[in-house]
Amino acid sequence: MSTSSEIQKHGFKEGLPQEFELVNLADLYNNFFDDLIVPHRADFYQIIWFKKGNPRHMVDFNPIDIKPNSILFVDKNSVQCFDENVAVEGEVLLFTDNFFCKTDEDTKFLRGNMLFNDLYSISTIQVKQHTHIYNSIFQFIEQELNTVKDNYQSDILRNYLQNILLLSERERQNQNIAFINKGPDLDCVIKFRDLLDKNFMRQKSVAKYTEQLNVTQKRLSAATLKVMDITPKQMIDARVILEAKRLLVHTLDSVKEIGYTLGFEEPTNFVKYFKKHQGFTPTEFRKKILLA
Repeated sequence: MSTSSEIQKHGFKEGLPQEFELVNLADLYNNFFDDLIVPHRADFYQIIWFKKGNPRHMVDFNPIDIKPNSILFVDKNSVQCFDENVAVEGEVLLFTDNFFCKTDEDTKFLRGNMLFNDLYSISTIQVKQHTHIYNSIFQFIEQELNTVKDNYQSDILRNYLQNILLLSERERQNQNIAFINKGPDLDCVIKFRDLLDKNFMRQKSVAKYTEQLNVTQKRLSAATLKVMDITPKQMIDARVILEAKRLLVHTLDSVKEIGYTLGFEEPTNFVKYFKKHQGFTPTEFRKKILLA
C-alpha cells in the first residue's frame, strides 16, 4: 500500500460562468495561505502580477526572486510554492485550455506563446513603463466579469487575455530574454512536448513519438537541436527526471513505487537511470533536498 502524501493538485474552481478568474493576490494569500506555501500543482495557467513585495517563488525546483511590479507566468501542472515570509500585493489571472482554446488557431497561439512554453526557464517580465496599460486591461477584465454572462462575454475576455499575452511576449523579447524564432521547427518541438507530457511515463522511445507525430527521427532531431540545442532523447530523459524529482521531494512514495509510477519494470533500472543522469541515486537526491 502506498504511503504517498501526494502533491496537492488543484482543479479550476467550479460554478463560475467561465473557466477564467481574476483574483486579488493579497486575498489569495489570506484565504489559502496554508495551501499556497506547500508544493502544489494546478491544472490551469496562472499569470501572477506581483505589484508589491519581493518574494522568492519556487517553480519546479527553480527559485525565482520576484521583483516588485513584475509578472510571473506559470504553466499548468508545474509544481510551485509561494513564499510564506513576504507580504505581497497584486493580481492573478487563472484560466484553462477549455476557456482559451476554442479553435485550432487559439490552441496554436497558446502553445506557441513562449511565456508558458519557455523551453529554457520560467518566464517573468518587468512591467516597467507599461503599468498603466496592464492596469487598464485588468480593469476591463474585472468590469466584464462583473457583468451578466451573455454570448459575447467569453470572446471579449479571451481577447483581453490574448492582448495581455501579446504585450507580455513583446516585453519579454525587449528585455533581452532568450528569443526563440517561431516557425515549423518550434511547431514541431511544441507538438512533441505536448505528446511527451501525456506519455513519458509509459513511452520513452523516440521512434514511438516520431511515429505518432508522423515525422522522421531526423526531422524531429533537427527541430529540437535548432530550438533547444538538445536531442529528442535528452528531452525525454529531462521530462522523466523532472517528474522523478517532483515525486521524490513532494511525496512519501518509496523509490520502488516511484520507479513503477514512471514506467520502470524493475526498481534497479530506475535507480541506475536516475544516477546516470544526475550523478547520485534517488535516495541521495531526496536526502539532499530535504536536508537543505
